[in-house]
Amino acid sequence: MSETKSRFVVSADWLQAELGSPDLRVLDASFYLPAQNRNADAEYAAGHIPGAIRFDQDKIADHSVPLPHTVPSAREFAAEVGRLGIRETDRIVIYDGPGIFASPRVWWLFRIMGAKNVYVLDGGLDGWKAEGRPLETDVPSPEPVTFAVNFDADRVVSFEAMEEIVAEGSMQVADARSAGRFAGSEPEPRAGMRSGHMPGAKNLPSGVFSDKGRFKSLPELRQIIKEAGIDLSNPVVTTCGSGITAAIITLALESLDHTDNKLYDGSWSEWGSREDTAVVTGKE
Repeated sequence: MSETKSRFVVSADWLQAELGSPDLRVLDASFYLPAQNRNADAEYAAGHIPGAIRFDQDKIADHSVPLPHTVPSAREFAAEVGRLGIRETDRIVIYDGPGIFASPRVWWLFRIMGAKNVYVLDGGLDGWKAEGRPLETDVPSPEPVTFAVNFDADRVVSFEAMEEIVAEGSMQVADARSAGRFAGSEPEPRAGMRSGHMPGAKNLPSGVFSDKGRFKSLPELRQIIKEAGIDLSNPVVTTCGSGITAAIITLALESLDHTDNKLYDGSWSEWGSREDTAVVTGKE
């Protein structure tokens, strides 16, 4: 792996060579917004990377809250992934359709639950297919195992903690939504939400970190983050529409050895739907 590339991102060449290894687990974590007009389950059934297990981010989630794909309890997560045959000691490679879209969220989720060897596939399934690599339609039937969870709850920001961060300016806030949604010039895709952003937040649209589904180099990531006004020597909380693409910023930060970061799980689906939260518009 090139020293200019993220140590958390693996190539299709590497993954194809490792397929079948006893400690390797490949997860299809594809997730789409309605506007993308793609069906993750249908695409998985039509053909997935050999041995890949479907990881549905809306099913392996906390269903006691009205927000989408919220982080599940440690116990619930361990039970669900244990049923999928995944141990915390496994090498876990996560992919999505377009690449560097929904997969970093599951990469982050496994890491905060205690797994160490977790990676994202560069180029995603679209890149894999474009290169004519093998696919299968068989659905794996893994033997259940025990996932020994070690949940780092401090990496997950609650609404109350986010209110405090915004009010006190105690952490930099990096928002992965599009420039239009951040500025309030475009409507939110979910009904009943105000447009705009939290006071003091910086805009880092999730799409700037990759090119054709491939994660950019470390120097490019560093420059992107710097130009957005984020200081890598200070703590950062990432946010987005519903907690998915915020993890792309987290992946970039961690790739640059920035470990003092957290993710606001409720993100704009929580903040923007309330009437008692501070919302500003414009580019700053």
